[in-house]
Amino acid sequence: MASGTWKGVTLVAAVTVTVLATTGVWNPFPKLWEWVNTSEPVAPGTTWQQRLGGSPQSISVAGDAVIVEYRTSVEAYHLGTAVRMWQSDADWAATAGQGADAVVVTGRLLTKGYQVLDPRTGTVRRADTEASAVWTYRNGIVDLRCAGGDDCRLTAWDPRSGTQLWSVATGGIGFVLHAANPDLPDARRLGTGDVDDDAAGPALMPGLLGLPDGDRVRVIDTASGRLVQTAQAGADQRIAVVGGRVLTITGTAKDGTCYYGVVATAPPGNRVVWKRDGLNLRTAESDCKQDRDPAGGYDVLLGVDPYGRQELINGADGRILWYGDKSAEVLAVDDRYAVIRDGDTLRGWSFSRGKAVWRQAQAKAEAAVTPRAVIVVSSGRVMALNPANGAVRADVRTDAKVFAAADQGLILVSGRDMAYLPYR
Repeated sequence: MASGTWKGVTLVAAVTVTVLATTGVWNPFPKLWEWVNTSEPVAPGTTWQQRLGGSPQSISVAGDAVIVEYRTSVEAYHLGTAVRMWQSDADWAATAGQGADAVVVTGRLLTKGYQVLDPRTGTVRRADTEASAVWTYRNGIVDLRCAGGDDCRLTAWDPRSGTQLWSVATGGIGFVLHAANPDLPDARRLGTGDVDDDAAGPALMPGLLGLPDGDRVRVIDTASGRLVQTAQAGADQRIAVVGGRVLTITGTAKDGTCYYGVVATAPPGNRVVWKRDGLNLRTAESDCKQDRDPAGGYDVLLGVDPYGRQELINGADGRILWYGDKSAEVLAVDDRYAVIRDGDTLRGWSFSRGKAVWRQAQAKAEAAVTPRAVIVVSSGRVMALNPANGAVRADVRTDAKVFAAADQGLILVSGRDMAYLPYR
């Protein structure tokens, strides 16, 4: 037999054996195949490690279920045992509620409607066939449906019971919003690529929601379920809704530089609550064209004064919560704490106490703030610190990405391997 023929036969045989082994029909080398499929530990000290069926889009914790979102499906694993509990076809998934009252919201791209699932069983608790966009919060689910170009309605629901909290007509929304948690004109959260943007879990529904409509923003009061203002941005302005205020951010190009100003008003009367000249909220790049939401997180804004010094500002009343020198850099922030880098030192700043409550010597580290832990990531190392005092809750050598910070531990992912690292 010619050498080329032998090569072809060998290739076919190798492919056949591989297919039979992967499907479980016949495995002539069980020990070898077991070695091939054995993953390296994601990190030391994990209670379990699970091989996933693909690269996850997101991972969240809903009660005692770990929800894994892929491109075309979603599945749930038990937090304590890593046993898979259910799987469902979906193009997107997000969690709402908290603890025992948490639910999973799923849907299809380019298809109206969504489903609210029980996180333990995957059973459908409520189904919708009309909404085009959904936002998930710790205390609510908000959906948007548009019957026509000028007939849109925003509706809020209780996550667990599915009862309607309020519903309001918003008029036309020129910019079409789709799927789960589409971007709204609010504060752009700071963080790091080594920690997933949604690792903190769903936030509380803000007091005011802004719906983008071209250069206008429809402002909804979520306590009463009313449309309280339609804010119009000028040619050199950007509108953001932060801390229960409507911010009008102006950037004017003049004398070869950009002059900034911020005015915060309270709807529906548009009373000016605070204003600042010269405050740069990082809504523009090198020129004055404002193409980004202001930096910060939740109700806190990150600003830069005319002298290049960073400051953290309460979006509700304009108070300065922290003011740094030129070498200080804010890495992450929420409504309670901020992580600030100054040289090779990280500081945890408490807004309620008005001072640093912990320090860590960390060169070239990045950070993210969650309600349960401050996550500090440096080269090949992940730490979880108590936000209030800096006590180390976890410290491991790993190249994994942190996908979720649960009440009692972190969900880590390296490649297709997911692991649960409990806090100390």
